[in-house]
Amino acid sequence: MKAILLVAGKGERLRPITSTRPKPLIPILCKPLIYWHLDALAKTSVDEIIVVASYMKEKIVKAVEEHELSRKITVVDQGRELGTGDAVAKALEAMDSDDDVLIIYGDLFLGDWSIYKDLTSLDGNFVVAVEHNNPRDYGVLIVERGRVKGIVEKPEEPPTNLVNAGIYKFDSRILKKYISSLKPSPRGELEFTDVITNAAREGVDIKVYSIGKTEWIDIGTPWNLLEANKIALNKFLVNEIKGVVEDNVTIKGPVFIGENSVVKQFTSIEGPAYIDRDVVIGPSARIRPYTTICRKSRVGFSVEVKESILLEHVYVNHLSYVGDSIICENVNFGAGTITANLRFDEREVKMTIKGKRVSSGRRKLGAIVGANVRTGINVSLMPGVKIGVNSWIAPGAIVDRDVPDNVFYRVRQEYYIESLPSIKHEEKK
Repeated sequence: MKAILLVAGKGERLRPITSTRPKPLIPILCKPLIYWHLDALAKTSVDEIIVVASYMKEKIVKAVEEHELSRKITVVDQGRELGTGDAVAKALEAMDSDDDVLIIYGDLFLGDWSIYKDLTSLDGNFVVAVEHNNPRDYGVLIVERGRVKGIVEKPEEPPTNLVNAGIYKFDSRILKKYISSLKPSPRGELEFTDVITNAAREGVDIKVYSIGKTEWIDIGTPWNLLEANKIALNKFLVNEIKGVVEDNVTIKGPVFIGENSVVKQFTSIEGPAYIDRDVVIGPSARIRPYTTICRKSRVGFSVEVKESILLEHVYVNHLSYVGDSIICENVNFGAGTITANLRFDEREVKMTIKGKRVSSGRRKLGAIVGANVRTGINVSLMPGVKIGVNSWIAPGAIVDRDVPDNVFYRVRQEYYIESLPSIKHEEKK
């Protein structure tokens, strides 16, 4: 059996996170997303994995080569991104057999990775479905007597609450037959879901493999990444301390602390939390639940971090608050930098995604800070703000709008100098 992993998308809705890394290299618990998929596939009967890439393909190739896996892995260049149907077609061309094939959208994160092993042990064609409370936002399965009859994208009135999970198992000969006759969708792309619908219409037997309400995240927005991080901390965190914990440190709940990391005195850590290797925490820092801090980062004196992701080489050295935020690599926060995460009216925080204001569905959401950003002292980042890569934020700035890449965000300050009235200072006894 073969597996096809689709990772070619640009991840534009995840900017600025994907400005410096492709989506499959975004880390969950400091481990690239693509590694979660590859490790799960290594536990199945799959003997070859075909990775279809395009955006930042060289970085994906390097990551795959560095990951030791007892399976043959082939990286295929999709070239122009013409849709999921085109990506699968490119992968099928690279296959040297008519084996059954497992097809996986590479931007998924699961609370149970044994799904792959279970699927590969079954005979027949399957579409994996997940029960979702808001199916209108996804492709919804049309099902009759346990068989898939089609997939309708983002319907106003969903026929079921079964959402297409982006995982399929098929006879590759069937795929080749129906992909060859695909026509572009209204947005000009070849959609793999049309293969499913067309095959079902012509009587191909396609079963539903329902995973019920298993945790399943389609990582398309920054807050989806925070949700995936939360699932990972709940499901996969190993409670282990490999680093150094100084005296007078309080640790509650499950916490992982990696090799060569140091937690300095008077620090408080509340799990679940993941602290990677070569990290320094404290003294007198507070790490709250659902926080992940990746390698060679520093959280210093009187800094509080809550339900956030700090990637590699992030420095938050003193007197700062990071809440419900994602801070990308090589960021330096000046003293007193604060990420606000709650509106006055306590409504859901909105974020600008591809030019449109979109509700995150979260009452609490902080800032998304791109790579290589520097802030001066006493900077305030308002809820839902994004800071583009390589930008600087001047001291004292209140940032209430998105900041583009490669800019110096400065504020004007009016000041007055007046003479003080004559004041007689009495000598204190």
